[in-house]
Amino acid sequence: MKAAEETHDIVIIGGGICGLATALALHRKGIKSLVLERSDELRATGGAISVYMNGWHALDQLGVGEELRSKAILIKEIKDSWLFKEEVNTTPSRKAGLRCLKRSDLVETLAATLPAESIRFSCRIVATEIDPITSFPIIHASDGLIIKAKILVGCDGSNSVVAKKLGLKAPKISPICEARGFTNYPNGHSFGDQFLRLWGHNFLLGRAPINDKLVFWFVDHKFNQRDIEAREDPTLIRDLTSQRLEGSPEEVIDMIKNCEINSLTLTRIRYRAPWHILFGKMQKGTTTLAGDSFHVMDPSIGQGGSAAIEDAVVLARCLAGELQHHQVADSGELKKRAEAAIAKYVRERMLRIMSLSTRAFLIGSMSATSSWVKRMIFCVLLVLLSGNNSLSHAQFDCGHL
Repeated sequence: MKAAEETHDIVIIGGGICGLATALALHRKGIKSLVLERSDELRATGGAISVYMNGWHALDQLGVGEELRSKAILIKEIKDSWLFKEEVNTTPSRKAGLRCLKRSDLVETLAATLPAESIRFSCRIVATEIDPITSFPIIHASDGLIIKAKILVGCDGSNSVVAKKLGLKAPKISPICEARGFTNYPNGHSFGDQFLRLWGHNFLLGRAPINDKLVFWFVDHKFNQRDIEAREDPTLIRDLTSQRLEGSPEEVIDMIKNCEINSLTLTRIRYRAPWHILFGKMQKGTTTLAGDSFHVMDPSIGQGGSAAIEDAVVLARCLAGELQHHQVADSGELKKRAEAAIAKYVRERMLRIMSLSTRAFLIGSMSATSSWVKRMIFCVLLVLLSGNNSLSHAQFDCGHL
């Protein structure tokens, strides 16, 4: 029996933040696409993401910025504190536009703005290939369905099927893992509009208010054997995290102990090395990558989600510029123009992504090493990259859609 076949102009693999943002960007330009999502429903679970001014620029282009701003307070100050010394540093962040946004709010808002038929759930992709006759992408689903596309965008995360097909090396696994969760304060919390980073001997805690009653927090620490047991046990994640924070202020310990237990996750940090991005192949014909598939990075600079939304805006702009502003007479002409648009997208994004991924790599490497010599080297390189403005990367504007 012959496998079922479908044909679509643009197919996006992955229905997370990047896939939905890409579909919405194309929709805003009047271009139809199909998002293939392996889950049975929206992946609206998960923690929160930091969105700086650059991310808000991109969300405004998608037409959802104003709605999403109403869901998270503006963080006006970043406070760095250390358990082992009395020094406290504060960095004004009002101009950086920082807000901590629940991932579910972002995903649900993006999906609600798309036409109903834009997302297909329960569609797990197992392989992609290039049609030897047409040179267009062919997508194979686990149920045997074959989908032929004119353009394929891999937004399928750090374990991307599309990235593997393009020959990219697998992301590296950091020795650091991260526990994340929410804590609700029914009577309101006292943290105001401040983002706290608390540095311990063997951990880094971050705490960001989402609104006046809900905070998001994370704890980074060296991965060990107990973390293997804890990944599937939220209660154990909470208890181990509380133990790691021993000696921290009482309000920090209470925040962990009183967290929303079902919100807890524990994940290994993965990143694509900057040199693998620079020398990697991000395009083959009319196939390309966006988001974590392209540039999964250490979360230390809080730019993974925003960079993915920037990708969506730039890719849609490049495709619209080639496909809408010119007469496309046949499939050969379509292929030529789509390839040109994708090449332009990759060129435009490469410098920006290299800057972000290098910055994240240096900060992540500083956290992962126990060598003071290496830390000093990474610190010097970071200063050379950032200058005296640690939030300069947040001022970027990806441009109009």
